[in-house]
Amino acid sequence: MPASPLFDLTGRLALVTGSSGGIGYAIAAGLADAGAHVILNGRDATKLEEAAARLRDTTPQGATRTILTRPFDVTDRQAVEGAVGAIEAEDGPIRILVNNAGIQRRAPLDVFPPEDWSEIIRTNLDSVFFVGTAVARHMIPRGMGKIINIGSVQCELARPGIAPYTATKGAVKNLTRGMCADWARHGMQINAIGPGYFETPLNRALVEDPEFNAWLTKRTPAGRWGKVEELQGATIFLASDASSFVNGQTLYVDGGVLSVL
Repeated sequence: MPASPLFDLTGRLALVTGSSGGIGYAIAAGLADAGAHVILNGRDATKLEEAAARLRDTTPQGATRTILTRPFDVTDRQAVEGAVGAIEAEDGPIRILVNNAGIQRRAPLDVFPPEDWSEIIRTNLDSVFFVGTAVARHMIPRGMGKIINIGSVQCELARPGIAPYTATKGAVKNLTRGMCADWARHGMQINAIGPGYFETPLNRALVEDPEFNAWLTKRTPAGRWGKVEELQGATIFLASDASSFVNGQTLYVDGGVLSVL
């Protein structure tokens, strides 16, 4: 049970996209620890069930966790609409949505394959619109709801070789603001989290690059990579009553990267 009722998510249903591993899995675990009923999402049903089993197996002694799975493709609008409708009808009202699904593709912009551009836009940006609007149409009549979009420090910064990724994350930041502009009056809070550099499968190529590791530890005031569990506190805050008047913001969890040159 959280130390303060402001952060208590007991009984609230949370859908986390892209949550069979990495950041999404860690966020789902944090929400479950705060009392939420969590729905894991991804395209691979087997991976989702394995992730759900791990979460259930790590439930603290004396606690209970409700962990459900809903495999669907967040880049397929028809599939999204059907899945969100099924969740609302069968599992209960979605109180918290975390739009976490994302991919990375690396190449110099002048040779970046058009098919990779389309894929990264669909996964990192279209999915936020598809799932966000599908869920919002249920939240609006209830007069409440929390949507948390996962951005990046690339909402603000660029690096060579990842311009399309940077474009999607900058768009996610401004889409978050747009969602706030349209939906805050309905009692909803829509915010984003901007992770810095975390050890995840998405960043494996960078984690395994000694030169990049050396650069990053010097570039980051905290002097290290982030641990995915360090995103849980920010997520719980934005998902809880503690953030009832926080709207349209991007909260950076980056070890200080954006604070220094």
